Amino acid sequence: MERTADRLWLRYYVECDLSALELGELSSAKRTDGLWQHTCFEMFIGGEAYSEFNFSPTSQWAAYDFGGYRADMQPREMTDIPEIGCDVSETHFALEAEFGICTLKGNVGLSAVIEETNGTKSYWALAHPPGAPDFHHPTCFAASLPAPQQP
Repeated sequence: MERTADRLWLRYYVECDLSALELGELSSAKRTDGLWQHTCFEMFIGGEAYSEFNFSPTSQWAAYDFGGYRADMQPREMTDIPEIGCDVSETHFALEAEFGICTLKGNVGLSAVIEETNGTKSYWALAHPPGAPDFHHPTCFAASLPAPQQP
């Protein structure tokens, strides 16, 4: 994760047998709901009120604002479409996302839903609360937004 004054760059890296990873079909970069139902990389940022960003290997994305824990969800207005790119080999998959963050602040949660070709899903986060995976839980907001890097 790197930050400039007005943009954030994220890189998610998965070591895996690429043939076992379900990545979906590449499509046009557009806002799409329900991305978390398949391989999806996510970022949450904020405190009591927070924002969620979803990035798919298909190049689709989503962004939401929440007024509280899983409450008052609204689509987040984006001034620019996130730029999503993938780096693929037989032994790894990486997704990079870059987007504007002018007004974002607070703690950060980075997470991923990984779907395998056999339908198995696993849920990854920097930290998990007890019980079932819940990326919206404050426990998952385990990182800090880095200070801006100077160009």
